[in-house]
Amino acid sequence: MVGMIWRSVAAAGLGLAVAGCAGLGGNEERYNIADSGLAVQPYPTDYRGDLIAFMRTYINDLRAVRDAVVAEPVERDVGGKRRYVACVRYTAMGRGDAGGGERAAIYRDGKFERLVDKARELCAGASYTPFPEMEKLTR
Repeated sequence: MVGMIWRSVAAAGLGLAVAGCAGLGGNEERYNIADSGLAVQPYPTDYRGDLIAFMRTYINDLRAVRDAVVAEPVERDVGGKRRYVACVRYTAMGRGDAGGGERAAIYRDGKFERLVDKARELCAGASYTPFPEMEKLTR
């Protein structure tokens, strides 16, 4: 009986520890409490594929995307950290897509991390090339 109680207490403690660690997710950038520790960020090798995968869920009406262009990732300071940033610009005529615009895709450790809507400063001087894959998006 005592052994059973201890196992229950241990399982509950383990559950709380896991939940506590999970609670930190998403706040690493905001509070600068965690980073990969990499002094040099790796280049995001599949940045176009990562953008396509995210945009498929981000854009409401995929058929309305026009004039899509993308700029290759360049290193920028984002929240006091060096990150690769790839800029994307498009026109969208669907509801809720606010006409498209310029966005910045932030990459951490070579992987897509998040998309920033107000990207004027991050995308200043970006050199865009056509992004036909985005205009052909489907769900």
